[in-house]
Amino acid sequence: MAITITEAAARHVQKFLTNRGKGVGIRLGVKPSGCSGMSYVLEFVDEMQPEDQVFEGHGVKVIIDPKSLLYLDGTELDFTREGLNEGFRFNNPNVKDACGCGESFNV
Repeated sequence: MAITITEAAARHVQKFLTNRGKGVGIRLGVKPSGCSGMSYVLEFVDEMQPEDQVFEGHGVKVIIDPKSLLYLDGTELDFTREGLNEGFRFNNPNVKDACGCGESFNV
């Protein structure tokens, strides 16, 4: 099982961690939500839990709880800019369907 982070996403996360002044990494997870069933959750991690899985790329730790890892295995976390829009993009090979607005997915 593996999660990867692109260099662009790692730079963005590192910038926020530096500005924040604390944190060991970023947590990637899922929660029930939206019309397709699940949505992604990103939050800063100040303290890891014993059951957390840690994946590191480009100097940034991506931390995932075991339940979320079942839905996220193989996912690449990216950060993109398109015109005036920018944000994280989740390249998740497990997604079978997503809602029209792109806010939720199912596997």
